[in-house]
Amino acid sequence: MTVSHAPPPSPPPGLSVAPGESSAPSRTPPDLEAVVPASVRRSRLRSAPRWVRRAVGPLLLLALWQVSSATGVLDPDVLASPGTIARAGADLVADGTLPAAMGVSLQRVVVGLLLGGVVGTALALVSGLSRLGEDLVDATVQMLRTVPWVGLIPLFIIWLGIGEAPKVALIALGVAFHLYLNVYAGIRGVDSQLIEAGESLGLGRWGLVRHVVLPGALPGAMTGLRYSLATAWLALVFGESINADAGIGFLMNQAREFFRTDVIVVCLVVYAFLGLTADVIVRILERLLLQWRPTFTGQ
Repeated sequence: MTVSHAPPPSPPPGLSVAPGESSAPSRTPPDLEAVVPASVRRSRLRSAPRWVRRAVGPLLLLALWQVSSATGVLDPDVLASPGTIARAGADLVADGTLPAAMGVSLQRVVVGLLLGGVVGTALALVSGLSRLGEDLVDATVQMLRTVPWVGLIPLFIIWLGIGEAPKVALIALGVAFHLYLNVYAGIRGVDSQLIEAGESLGLGRWGLVRHVVLPGALPGAMTGLRYSLATAWLALVFGESINADAGIGFLMNQAREFFRTDVIVVCLVVYAFLGLTADVIVRILERLLLQWRPTFTGQ
């Protein structure tokens, strides 16, 4: 094999090459495009305010509803158009009928929520903090929980009459079960290593309950409160069908007799608005009381 020892090509005349530099012709680097991560592209799509994105679905549904009513696809005797419902709601607000009904219904929910919340939380504390309390309380509560509480309306009427008491009792019963289950699960879900750490720091029984168990059970209690509020409004619908002479349910019963679907939908919208407002209040409480717990909020 013959190896060539030819010298490298000399630079063209008039071009000097500094010592140590290559005489090869230089190449212009290609233009580079900035690479945008996929997460940045997604964030651009989500640049709109969150309330705008959350309002897209309801607005589209409302537009479809209005178009169906305007074109005759949806019979007004079956379901009134959004415009008709808005006018009916404005009339009820103007003559004071709707605000008065909302006040009565809110009072029933607040009283039932307080009674049921106190009873459910107290039973959960007794059952969750003590094995003896669990043996005495949990089986009875679980047995009663399986009974449809709506089916107890006839008994409540016999026991409590047809006034405010059976309506409030029905709300309190539904609230108590939800709070009991979630607070009890929250107490029993506290990490045992935290209990051991508290004991090693010298905390007694009540110190552990106050500083470890109850804060650990607070997320479950907040979840139970959200379920309880939803159940409270559901129970209110059934409760106000018991010979009510005031409240949102009373307006619905009157509208049913006269086939006023617009008034019925107004009452349903008010129920939904009150329930959503209550859920927002609980979310605010969660942010205030659970600041110590970092959680995943979506990507």
